[in-house]
Amino acid sequence: MELALVVVAFGFGIAASRARLPALVGYLAAGFVLHALGFETTEAIENMSELGVYLLLFGIGLKLKVGFLARPEVWGTATIGVAATAAIAAGVMLALGVVGLPMAASLDVGQAALVGFAFSFSSTVFAVKILEEMNESGSLSGRIAVGVLIVQDLFAVAFLTFAAGEQPSIWALPMILLLLTMRPVFGWLVSLSGHGELFVLLGFTLAVGIGAGGFGLVGLKPELGALAAGIVVSSHPRAGEMTDRLLDFKDLFLIGFFLSIGLAGTPPLGSYVVVVSMLVLMPVRSALFFVLFTRFRLRTRTALHSSLTLSTYSEFGLIVAAASQANGYLDQAWVSAIAVAVASSFVLAAAANTSRYRLYGALSNRMARLERLPRLPDDAIADSGRARVVVFGMGRVGAGAYDTITARRGMVAVGVDRSAEVIAMHESLGRIVVRGDALDRDFWERLRLRNDLELIVLAMDNHPSNLLCVERAREFLPGVRIAAIARYPDQVLELRDSGVDVARNLYEEAGQGLAEDAVTAIWNQPFKPKDSHCSDQEEELDESQETSDGP
Repeated sequence: MELALVVVAFGFGIAASRARLPALVGYLAAGFVLHALGFETTEAIENMSELGVYLLLFGIGLKLKVGFLARPEVWGTATIGVAATAAIAAGVMLALGVVGLPMAASLDVGQAALVGFAFSFSSTVFAVKILEEMNESGSLSGRIAVGVLIVQDLFAVAFLTFAAGEQPSIWALPMILLLLTMRPVFGWLVSLSGHGELFVLLGFTLAVGIGAGGFGLVGLKPELGALAAGIVVSSHPRAGEMTDRLLDFKDLFLIGFFLSIGLAGTPPLGSYVVVVSMLVLMPVRSALFFVLFTRFRLRTRTALHSSLTLSTYSEFGLIVAAASQANGYLDQAWVSAIAVAVASSFVLAAAANTSRYRLYGALSNRMARLERLPRLPDDAIADSGRARVVVFGMGRVGAGAYDTITARRGMVAVGVDRSAEVIAMHESLGRIVVRGDALDRDFWERLRLRNDLELIVLAMDNHPSNLLCVERAREFLPGVRIAAIARYPDQVLELRDSGVDVARNLYEEAGQGLAEDAVTAIWNQPFKPKDSHCSDQEEELDESQETSDGP
């Protein structure tokens, strides 16, 4: 029967994805519909739920960078945001009880605080999806939003640790110390496991077997063990790779969690008053984050993007509510009501986030009054200097393009990347690289002042971002030439249709380069591949680059 439930959840998840919403909205809806049809949760679904939560917490531990989380704009915003949101939400619940809402009338102050606490978190799942779609995971606004999410999640983990009120065994401290001393061993195993199924299996073993299982044996919360195991491995260079490899498995098993919430019961009619009240508070919550970010000297653009990313309610709030219900602190009706509020907040936040650039353009002048000076150093707008070529995205492709241009035309290029580590690496190699965001309108506003800019190279690995950058370039620099990469032939055509002068298939170019090197090395003959896809426009650009003084 469990397979049939998962298949139904898949169908609802597809429908949610087609509506540009996180699939978990569909999973929750599937659970409510199945419950209405008489289905109930099963042991297998509950086991899936536990695995999903363990992997979620393990992934949070893998991303835990203490240095970044210690920044005031991260921990300060997260702490004040959780406290203020919890207080406001608790006040709303008590007010609803005063006016006679049945399910709120029986709440005492402590229970209202628990409900408020559950509403104080922002959704990690939604934030990751939005940041990936908009290619802002590496931007400052994205990294700060993720940092705030991690601090919020730590508050939730602390609650889960102490919610049950059970005393750990005398072996709890030795277990924690053992886990910490195993860091070199875990690192050795990560390096040894390669990049295939052994690597994924090791992630499961660390999260579920050693972390959650070990802590459970000594009376500690298994969730805390999964988090601790992730923290132990977080300093390894391949921690990010492990996070990415486990992401799909985490999402798969979390289907069980969201299904189990829906299968536990449909919200009573009165709970929709709670849902509507919390949805009305969403803009207030976003405004709170925005004000906090600007007080910590972030630019209004960065503050707006981060606050919109954090505008939802969270699946972690559901986990907190479910734990409260399991320990007798809240009724199941509250868990169901919070589930509906979380899903509904995704719908509203999705619409707001797709309009974030238009919203910033309309309100930028008014919001600028809230900025505090001096701005944070890594939120300052980068200057391209006197370069005549700008390369966006300094990965391997971007670095290769930069080197080729400078080798042929001299030091006329500047690279742009969002990662401080990437910039430091390139600067150590003598390249001129500045920190900037290809989607930042303020950055393009500064580029618009340049009359001698001749070429923009889009070397980012995200096709929608490259397309959006083409729009930015045509808006701010209508006469500039543009070159871009793509992974698939249809993307090359899409880039050309959008106005790109030179669009190349990344894999096709790699194959031609390999063939050229092989022919030269084996037969000592120059290799000149015939490019049947080269358009007249591309040839014209190539000829102009050969004969002009510019790049």
